[in-house]
Amino acid sequence: MNLITLIFLVALVLSILIQLWLDRRQMRHVRQHRDAVPEAFRDRISLAAHQKAADYTLARTRLGIVELFIGAALLLGWTLGGGLQWLDTFWRGQALSPLLTGVAVLFSVMLISSLLELPVSIYRTFVVEQRFGFNRTTPKLFITDLIKQVLLTLIIGAPLAWLVLWLMEDASPLWWLYVWGVWMGFSLFMLWAWPAFIAPLFNKFSPLEDEALRQRIEDLLTRCGFKSNGVFVMDGSKRSSHGNAYFSGLGTNKRIVFFDTLLKSLSPPEVEAVLAHELGHFKRKHIQKRIVTMALFSLLGLWLLDWLMKLPEFYTGLGVSEPSTYMALLLFMMAAPLFSLYFQPLMAYFSRKHEFEADDYAAQQSNADDLIKALVKLYEENANTLTPDPLYSAVHDSHPPAPVRIAHLASHKR
Repeated sequence: MNLITLIFLVALVLSILIQLWLDRRQMRHVRQHRDAVPEAFRDRISLAAHQKAADYTLARTRLGIVELFIGAALLLGWTLGGGLQWLDTFWRGQALSPLLTGVAVLFSVMLISSLLELPVSIYRTFVVEQRFGFNRTTPKLFITDLIKQVLLTLIIGAPLAWLVLWLMEDASPLWWLYVWGVWMGFSLFMLWAWPAFIAPLFNKFSPLEDEALRQRIEDLLTRCGFKSNGVFVMDGSKRSSHGNAYFSGLGTNKRIVFFDTLLKSLSPPEVEAVLAHELGHFKRKHIQKRIVTMALFSLLGLWLLDWLMKLPEFYTGLGVSEPSTYMALLLFMMAAPLFSLYFQPLMAYFSRKHEFEADDYAAQQSNADDLIKALVKLYEENANTLTPDPLYSAVHDSHPPAPVRIAHLASHKR
């Protein structure tokens, strides 16, 4: 057996076993604590709401297990099962240029994969989310979103894919450095362009009309030294009853966004505290740190791809008979998640560290008790479990577990 094939199969089996083990731990832990609200929350969250969160978590975890096996089956089908080889043979037979052939193969894989994964997406939206009262997406809106996503992927992704493949084929031996520069430039451009040009294609963004709340927010922004391109309310309720808030964009194109569902459930002081937390990410330079981390990982990945694509066994070991730049890129993108799993705990650790730092900043700029009240409301309304398995949480969760986070904030109460 080809060594690459052996490494690939071992990595796939280990990935499945590790994720299954973590999922089973999570389900067992949530079930064990389903019948009692944690002491720190007993005067804030009802037993019924706590049990709903537990059942919602169990339902999502079970669906995640189904997705895990579907993803593994698709990965094997594309690689050792001959799916990529068949698609490559088909497009080579169309007498297109090598670059166009590569772009066609890339987008064919993306489209077919999306279609095969569509039933799970439909089940998640119209069964799981619907059962727990969160879904507000209509079939028409679901289909419209899909069409928009496909068109955007073609309009934006096709030229990017063409440029990347051209650099891989025709640039110097340092092509991976040039591709890295293009990718980082594209990523920064999307961070800048998303809030003003792309997000409005899916949601309506209206200026915040509540004058008293807007003044409160502007006072907070002044205290924090934050300049934005506006404060907006997003019609998140047309798809889901989940609430959230965020700021996006770069430079002068930064904007603050509140879900309309969040504004309906929180008081003005609580909204201010949530925004102060989001501003904490900005003031503590978390966005810049994440960009640097992404840049380093992508640079390392492209350097590794440059080494792998020169090995004939890299292709044959993963079910492809004829080497090509686009097949090397596809195989690497498919196999990389099997190994990136081992970096998740480290990434989750730093993400949770950033959340604590943002909470500390919010406690300084607003009121810790208001943020606690807001978080408890959001935990309840979004049915976030208060009792995740510690190990599962350490690997998967970007935010600290609710009891830990609330206890940390409580130390700031004044």
